[in-house]
Formats: sequence, structure tokens, C-alpha cells
Amino acid sequence: MTAETNTWNSPMKQPAKASFIINKLKEHKELIAALLSGILILFTWTFESYISYQLWVTLHLIAFTIGGYAKAKEGITETLHNKELNVEMLMILAAIGSAAIGYWTEGAVLIFIFALSGALETYTMNKSHKEIASLMELQPEEALLIKDDRREVVPVSSLHVDDLIYVRAGERIPVDGTIVQGNTSIDESAITGESIPVYKANNADVFAGTIALDGSISIQVTKPANETLFQKIVQMIQSAKNEKSPSQLFIEKFEGVYVKAVLAAVAIMMIIPYLIFGWTLQDSIYRAMILLVVASPCALVASIMPATLSAISNSAKSGVLFKGGVHIENISHIRAIALDKTGTLTNGKPEVTDFYVHPEHDKQTILSTAMAMEQESTHPLAKAIIRFCQEQHVTITSEIDNVTTLAGNGIAAMIDEKKWELGKPDYIGEDKFFADRANKLAEEGKTVVFVKKKDQIVALFGMKDTVRKDSIKAIKRLKKQGIYTVMLTGDHELTAKAIASEAKIDRYVANCMPDEKLEQVKKMRSEFSNVAMVGDGINDGPALATANVGIAMGEGTDVALETADVVLMKNNLSKITNAITLSKKMNKIVKQNIVFSLTVIILLILSNFMQILDLPLGVIGHEGSTILVILNGLRLLK
Repeated sequence: MTAETNTWNSPMKQPAKASFIINKLKEHKELIAALLSGILILFTWTFESYISYQLWVTLHLIAFTIGGYAKAKEGITETLHNKELNVEMLMILAAIGSAAIGYWTEGAVLIFIFALSGALETYTMNKSHKEIASLMELQPEEALLIKDDRREVVPVSSLHVDDLIYVRAGERIPVDGTIVQGNTSIDESAITGESIPVYKANNADVFAGTIALDGSISIQVTKPANETLFQKIVQMIQSAKNEKSPSQLFIEKFEGVYVKAVLAAVAIMMIIPYLIFGWTLQDSIYRAMILLVVASPCALVASIMPATLSAISNSAKSGVLFKGGVHIENISHIRAIALDKTGTLTNGKPEVTDFYVHPEHDKQTILSTAMAMEQESTHPLAKAIIRFCQEQHVTITSEIDNVTTLAGNGIAAMIDEKKWELGKPDYIGEDKFFADRANKLAEEGKTVVFVKKKDQIVALFGMKDTVRKDSIKAIKRLKKQGIYTVMLTGDHELTAKAIASEAKIDRYVANCMPDEKLEQVKKMRSEFSNVAMVGDGINDGPALATANVGIAMGEGTDVALETADVVLMKNNLSKITNAITLSKKMNKIVKQNIVFSLTVIILLILSNFMQILDLPLGVIGHEGSTILVILNGLRLLK
């Protein structure tokens, strides 16, 4: 036995493993119960000829109990709380009515289908709430408070407005505040979604959840921990998730009317034919039980769920993950789509797009020097320069000394007793030879980095977060389907304009903070009714939750992935149009199934009232229609 195996089987590891398994079982208990019920029904039906009647009934009772417990409990609880019968109660009564007239298997199947539907719904709801826990992990729980010239670790919740805190390089900022000492480049992707860090010094505002990359700073707290912009994002996601859609409200009202109508019809069937048409009491009760069975929404449930699951399975194979049937239904109704820029339309990281060298200097020497210097930095722009140099097959030939990182400005070093500097134009200075090129690159929304040797600028890099190869194709296909496209970005106007023009976007909005993205999506909903939002960052969370359909890129943050309704696992925007086509096909099949199942139910009810239909034919008609709509739905697997 290896040391690793010994570690896993240690007394400390075994309880942890057991606890994990128990938690997983609790999380999926409804789904497990539904599946066990289905397996038991299948076993009983298969071996009906080999077991006694008493055991056959007992096994059905167990299947009823296992599969129906959760929904029966929910139905009874809601009925007592709301003082109104619901569809859960109707399904339970239909199953009991079926068993009462000797058709146990039919009632058990009814319970199984309804239990499975409810289990999948519960599972989806549980998953949709996990983004809050994931998001909260990014907010520090402790801060370094500066008090009486000492630094003391305190809970973030204990901080007050005007307190001074200290944040080291590489640490996440715990609260909103203003820098009072020091300077640093700050990764604000958690708030703005933009990949390029922002340089900030005295009097600059900083936000909780962002990261001080290359400099330590002292911050004066401006907001309590529970009122930060980061916390507002959490609250906006939660608020949007709790809102009920018009379709959901309509379904809830329809359920109440349907239950009352069916139960009223059953009650009438028990009494009126006996009193008016001269039926025997036994016939009236028999017909009422048939009515309760044939009018149960089993076929209606089967009209939607198999088709939906087939469509979800089909789309998953092509890299599009839907978190529920309602989302695959809604995506074909969208009339406009909002797209985040960084990581969605673009690759999410800067790349060197332009490189110019002064004619008096050697290109390979400059690239070798730049690569050697930037290897000392973790800045995204430095990584982009290193990737570019590697693509040019550059090798480092010089030894560098006295490397100095200048927070937010660049980097400096000594090479062969000569000073070299890489940095932004404001720090390096201006040069007439490169002035026109630098201005042109800036107008294109690109970031300019100069290379300086002693007192002369010898080269410049132009960098940009490049548009994904599939983005332009996706936008073109979306427009073909009549969908209006809007880009929402926290980046500045020039960059936003350049990306929007390259991707052929209909409209763009620059300098968008998370709450502004949310407002833009709300405006689009009022203008276009049905709107989708595509994003990948924490800052996109509120907008993703507010849109009719939220779509996340597979490489996005945990919060975006959990908040969204749809995930593009392969980060391919063109897959959205495939999903829309599949959604239209699914909606067509669902409509066919609903019309067919309702028609069968109406015919069965009329035949029952006219005493043409007996119980076996009623069961065949009811179950036959259910099987047919399931098979029709399974066509979407192809």
C-alpha cells in the first residue's frame, strides 16, 4: 500500500469522505427518490407474472411513497399555507384514484413522472443560488487596520467610515475607499471586467474585491462593508433571481384554475349522472374515477419534459449548456442581445498587434532586451510582450541588473551599464519619430508602450485585447436572424468604438459599471421585450440575472457561470444561433404535443361521459398519448 493510499484511508480522511457523500445524497435526495420509484415500477411491471398480488400491491405502495413523498408534502404544506388546492394535490389525488379502481401501475407512473419533473426543478434552483456563495469568497473577511501607528488585523465587518487600512501588493482590497498614501496598478476585472489594470495613486477611488498588483497602499474607508459596490452586485443578482417572469405567473394562475375545474368535474360526475341521467351510483363513481385519471396532467407534463431534456442533451453535445427548460424555450424569443467586450467578444487578454523600431537600432536586440526585462513582471502587458517575443523566436542574450518596477508606469533596468526603460508614454516621454504612429494606435483603442535606451525612444509596442475569430461570424449570423446587437463595456470610448466597428456591432455603450450594465439591459428589455445578455465576469452578474436569458462564456468567472441561464462551454459565440434554431424546433414540438395531449384528454372525457369509454380503454388512451408525446419529444436527440 502506498503512502498516498494510507493518507486517504487515515481516520481523518474517511469521515471527510463520508460527510461529502452524505451531503451529495442530501442535495440530490428528490432526484434519487424519483429514480428509485421509477426503477421499482419497472421491476414490478417486468416481474408481475412471477410475484404474488400482495407483493405486487406492496411494491406499488412503496413506489408511491418514495416517489410521491416530497411532492405530497409540498402540496399539503402549500395548500394549508395558501388555503388553495394546487396541481401537486391533483396529481396525488389522481394517483390515489387510479389505485382505488385497481390501476396501481398507472397511478405509480403518474407519481414517477411528476416526481422526476419536480426533482429536476429543485436541482436547477439549488444550482442557481450557488453563485452567491462563490461570489462572497472573493471578498476578504479581514483587513489590516492602521491605528496609533500600528497595524492590526480586524474583521472587515468591524471597519467604519474614515478608518485607515493597509493593503499590500498582491492583496485583494476589502472595502470601498480612497487612496491616501502609495500607488499601484489595480486589477478591477471583478468590478469592470476589463483585463488591463488601472494605475491609481493619491485621492483615487478603489473598490472592494479588486486587487492591488504591484504596490502597497493606505486606504481611507468611504463606505461600510455592507454598502460597497461589491455588495451591491451581490444584492442585484439576488434581487433579479427572485423576480418571477410573466410566464411563471401565468402558469401559477393556470394551475389553480385547472385543479379546481378537474375536481369540480369529478364531483359533478359522481352525483349528477346518478341524480339526473339514471346512472347507478356505482357507475357514477366509476366514471368519476376514470375522469380523475384521464384528466390528470400526466400527458401534458410528458409533452414538455422529454422534449426539453432531449433539446438540452442535444445542445450539450455541441457545447451549449442550458440550466433549465425555460431557458431553452426563451432563447428563440430574443429580439436583442447585449454582449460584454472583454472575454466575450474579445479574448480577454492584451496581445501585441503592432511593433515599430527606430531605423538606427536592431530589432532583435530590442526584443531580446524587452523580453529579459518583462520576465521580471507579472503585469498583463508584460505577459503580452513576452508572448510576442516568443512568437518571434527571440532569445535572451543580455544580463540585466537593478530591475525596478514602477507601479502603473512601467519597468526600468541596467543592461551593459546602460539604462533601459519600458512604459507608458506619460512616463517615458514623447518622441517626434514615433508621435504619429503612437497617436494613430491610440485612436484605434490600442495601448502604447515605449522602449527607451538611455535618453532615446528606440521602439514602441501597440497592444490590444483582440476580437475572437468567431465573434464577427456570430454577430453576422445573429443579425441575419433579425437580432439587434449591443456591446456593453467598462472600457473607454476609443477602445469600445474600435472593437464595435471591427465586430460590426449595431450599438455600443462605453464606461459601463455593473449597475450601468444592469440599467442598459433593463432599457433594452423595455425596448425589445425579450433580451439576452452574454458575459464572463463578476461585473456582468447583475445584467446576466436581469436579462430574459443570461449567457456565460465557459472560461468566465464562477459567478458568471452560476448566474447565467446558458453556458457556452467552448467559448464559441456562433453556437448561440445554433441554440436558437434548436429552441424554435423544440417549441414547435412542444406545441404539437400540448395540442395533441389536450385533444386526447378532451376526447377521453367526452367518451367517458357518453359511457363509451371503459377503464382499460381510458388507460390505453391516456398512457398511449403519453408515450406518443414522449417519442415525439425524443426526436430532438438527433
